[in-house]
Amino acid sequence: MKKRTLKELKILLVEDEESLARLLKEAIGDSFHSFTIAKDGVEGMELFKKIKPDIVITDIMMPHKTGLEMAKEIREVNASIPIIVLSAFSEKEKLFGAIDAGVSKYFLKPYHAEDILEYINSITSKIQNRVVKLNECFVFNKTTSSLYKNDKYVALTKNEIKFITLLLESKNKTLDETSIKESLWGSEASDERVRTFIKRLREKTSKHLIKNIKGFGYQLLLSES
Repeated sequence: MKKRTLKELKILLVEDEESLARLLKEAIGDSFHSFTIAKDGVEGMELFKKIKPDIVITDIMMPHKTGLEMAKEIREVNASIPIIVLSAFSEKEKLFGAIDAGVSKYFLKPYHAEDILEYINSITSKIQNRVVKLNECFVFNKTTSSLYKNDKYVALTKNEIKFITLLLESKNKTLDETSIKESLWGSEASDERVRTFIKRLREKTSKHLIKNIKGFGYQLLLSES
């Protein structure tokens, strides 16, 4: 995994000890696209839903909501996002609790920031294809089914998300109109319904995001960078 790919990742750190959170951010934060800090599990869950991070790093024992409680909630929303736990506890029950919460990795305090960065670097090859750069500075996260432009969330309907996902999964990122109709509404949908749907999606995003291939269908335009 190249450094360039690390720079595309959003990290959420949930840590109630402000000094530890600050030190970890200073040590490895610049390696990523963003490194956001939450002070407890409640704020962590709120930020998780808001910023849609690629990786969550969390302490266990925190006020209001523990890291493991938060991890279980995250797993209900996203079953595949890596969750890294930092804790001073080495008791077996804590380790078992982390496993039950679906934690990907466990670091005991005092830990070395370089070890955490090395671990994240080792797993980025598994998540690098989740984030797809599209034309006009748009980015689509396939795991969270979320669209962003310049790091700003773009709200989409269920059918719009399904449409973009279908385009990404199709050959040459292109879909014929028949496939669009059947996938989104059923074979009885009219041509006008497809055109209206595409028009509204373009108005919400950009006219340069989806290209009309005359006589065939539509193509999703990827970033050239």
